[in-house]
Amino acid sequence: MSLKLLFTLLGLAALGGAVIGYVFRWLLLLARKGSIELEIKQILLDAREDAKKITATAEEEAKQKLTLAESELKEKEDKITRAEDRVFKREESLDAKQQELEQEIAAVKSRIEDVKAIKERAEALLGERATELAKVAGLTREEAQAQLYKELERQSDEDLMMRAAKLERDGMEKLERRAKEILTTAIHRLGNSVASDTMATAITIPNDELKGKIIGKEGRNIKTFERATGVEVIIDDTPGSIVLSSFDPMRRAVARMALENLILDGRIQPVKIEETVEKAKADINKIIKEKADAAAFETGVLNLDPRLLMILGRLHFRTSYGQSVLQHSIEMAHIAGMLAEELGANPAVARAGALLHDIGKALDHEVQGTHVEIGRRILQKFGVSEEVVKAMQAHHEEYPYETVESVIVQVADAISGGRPGARRDSVENYLKRLADIEEIANSFPGVEKCYAISAGREVRVFVKPEEMSDFASREVARNIALRIENELKYPGEIKVTVIRESRSIEFAR
Repeated sequence: MSLKLLFTLLGLAALGGAVIGYVFRWLLLLARKGSIELEIKQILLDAREDAKKITATAEEEAKQKLTLAESELKEKEDKITRAEDRVFKREESLDAKQQELEQEIAAVKSRIEDVKAIKERAEALLGERATELAKVAGLTREEAQAQLYKELERQSDEDLMMRAAKLERDGMEKLERRAKEILTTAIHRLGNSVASDTMATAITIPNDELKGKIIGKEGRNIKTFERATGVEVIIDDTPGSIVLSSFDPMRRAVARMALENLILDGRIQPVKIEETVEKAKADINKIIKEKADAAAFETGVLNLDPRLLMILGRLHFRTSYGQSVLQHSIEMAHIAGMLAEELGANPAVARAGALLHDIGKALDHEVQGTHVEIGRRILQKFGVSEEVVKAMQAHHEEYPYETVESVIVQVADAISGGRPGARRDSVENYLKRLADIEEIANSFPGVEKCYAISAGREVRVFVKPEEMSDFASREVARNIALRIENELKYPGEIKVTVIRESRSIEFAR
C-alpha cells in the first residue's frame, strides 16, 4: 500500500513539474516576443531616418545639377547668339562684295567693247593706208609686201644669221639644262638603298650545342647539307651564329630556309636534311611568284602572263655588279615612268619596258645568246606588245632606238646603274669567275652537279656513279683542273674535288 502511494505521489510530482516547466517556457516565449517587436520598431525608426536623409541629399544634388544645367544652357544660348551675329555680319559683307564684283564685271565688259571698237577702227585705217600706198607706188598690196620683205632681208641678212646662231646656241643650252633638271629630279625622287648580301648569310642559332648536331657524327650531316645545297657551311667559335657562304644567292636562300627549318624541327640527319632542302626549293618558288606579283603591282605593269611573272621573279635572286636585278628593274620602272610623264611619252610602255628589260638574265645561263636577245624571244613568246619589246631591246644599243620610250628605258638604266653606290664592278667580276668555274665542271659528261665553294678556292664535283668509275672520276678531276688553268685567270690555286658516291636502296614491305 505504501509503494502504491509512493508511485502515485511521484506521478503527481512529475505532472506538476511538467506543468510548471510549460508555464515557465510560455513566459519565456512572451518575453522574447516583446524584445523582437521592440527591435523591429527600432529598425523601422532607423530606416525612416535614413530615408529622410537620403531624400534630402538627393533633393540637394538635384538642385545643384539643375542649376549647373541651366547655367550651361545659358552659355550655349549666348554662344549661338554670338555665332548668329557673326554669320549675319559675314552675309552682309558678302552681299556688299558681290555688288562691288558685279559692278567691276560690268565695267570690264564695257571696256572690252570699247577696245573691240578701237581695234576695228585701227584695222580699217591700216587697210585704207595700205591701199593708198599701193596706189601711189603703182603696185598691188602683195607685190609691195614682197618687195619690202626682200629689201629688209637684204639689209639684215648678216644680222639675221647672227641672231639665228645665237637662238640655236641658247636653245641648245636651255634644252641641256632642262634635260639635266629632269634627270636630277628623277634621281632625287627615287634613291633606293641597294645594300644586299654579297656572298655570305649569317644564321642565328639559339645555342651553340646545335653546332654539334649540324656537323653530325664524323661530319656526315654537314657534308650532306653542303652536297644538297651547294653552299659552304662555316662553323667557327662565333657564339650563336653560323655562316652560309656561296656566290649564288639562290643557293644561299634555299640553304638559309632549309637550315632554319631544320633548327626548328630539331631532327638533323641526312634523310631529313635532303627532305628539308627539297621543301625549301619548293618554298623558294613560292617566294619567286610573290616577288614577281609585288614588283608588277608596285610598278603598275599589270595583265602579264603568269609564266612570264615566274621568270621575272627569278631576278630577285640574280645580281648584276652586286645590285639585285629585280630591284634594279623596279627602280628603273619608276624612273622611266617619271621621265615619260615629263617628256609626254607613254608612261605605261616605258614602265613595262624598264621592268622587263633584263628578263633575259633569268635564263642566260640556260639559253644561248645575249640577255637582250633572250629577253626579246621571251616577251614575243608570251604575247607582250610590240611597243614594250621595242622599248626594252635598245637599252644596250644592240637594236636602234625606234621609239621615244626605248630612249627613256636606256636613260633609266644608266641612271639606276650609274648613281653612286648602286653597283660594285669588282664583285661582279669575281662572281662571274665563280660561275665560269662551275660552267667548266658541268661541261664534262657524267657530272651530276658541281659547286664552287671556299671563295672560289675549291670546286666540288658530284658525278653519277652508274656512268663513271673511280678511275674515270680521277681523270675528270685532272681534266677540269687543266681547263681551269688554261681558260681562267685567278690568284693562288683552285682545288678540284670529284665525289663519286654509290647508294643502294631497297624497300621492306
